[in-house]
Amino acid sequence: MFFIPDSFLDEVLSEDIPYGDLTVKLLGIESRRGQVRCYPKADGVVSGIDPAARIFRRAGLEAQVLHADGDRVAKGEPVIVARGSAGAIHAVYKTAQNILEYCSGISGRTRAMVDAAQAENPRCQVALTRKHFPGTKLLSLYAGLAGGAVVHRMGLSESVLVFDQHRVFRPDFLDWLQAVKARDPERKIAVEASSPEEALSFALNGADIVQCERFTPEALQAFIGEARAKRPGLLVSAAGGVKAENAALYAKAGADFLVTTWPYFGRPFDIKMEITAV
Repeated sequence: MFFIPDSFLDEVLSEDIPYGDLTVKLLGIESRRGQVRCYPKADGVVSGIDPAARIFRRAGLEAQVLHADGDRVAKGEPVIVARGSAGAIHAVYKTAQNILEYCSGISGRTRAMVDAAQAENPRCQVALTRKHFPGTKLLSLYAGLAGGAVVHRMGLSESVLVFDQHRVFRPDFLDWLQAVKARDPERKIAVEASSPEEALSFALNGADIVQCERFTPEALQAFIGEARAKRPGLLVSAAGGVKAENAALYAKAGADFLVTTWPYFGRPFDIKMEITAV
């Protein structure tokens, strides 16, 4: 279960309807009965269904959920049908639509990348970074997981990843690698490398994971062959510019996982909100 608290949903709702819906009030339609059918305008992967349904219900609507997060859904096939007063429908449907569209966009791109990678290497995982737009972590990670990814890092507190920006303060980093592992033996130590030579040095000095930044697939494959001959248990990730179009190449090169921000950024997936009086 990916936990999205009610307080988060209330906050996003309050951004759109802080003091009521003036248009609905002036038209005098608040108590009229209606329904809203939510369906994609094209075939694709959908997500955001659970939080969207919860938003409808928080406004007092009955929400019938017809598909699960991560499902492939045909054009025009409803994923949620909500019924109740026009006032409640208009208060929340746009927020629900935004969640569905942005989450589905991320999930669809993620699924495309996962499918491309695992067609070449079924063990290769797509790992989403923390480089999402600020304030969107909950929905971004939720949508990525629905699309079949894993989470690269939730944040700075639960994993160790040493960048060059850290090593400028620790020029004797290679001498410190074993000391870092001893200070927190439960954690795997990941180190980012910008060249095959650097990557091999980190691997031979005890890094558990080497994150290869902007290697070509050919350079990555050569490094993995050499490094695993000397460190059979080494994990290797490919990062920097990895997306659906080249995921298969990096997976075929032998990467254990592909570190990416690519699914976060792109068009939302169009979800129609068809409102009718009943």
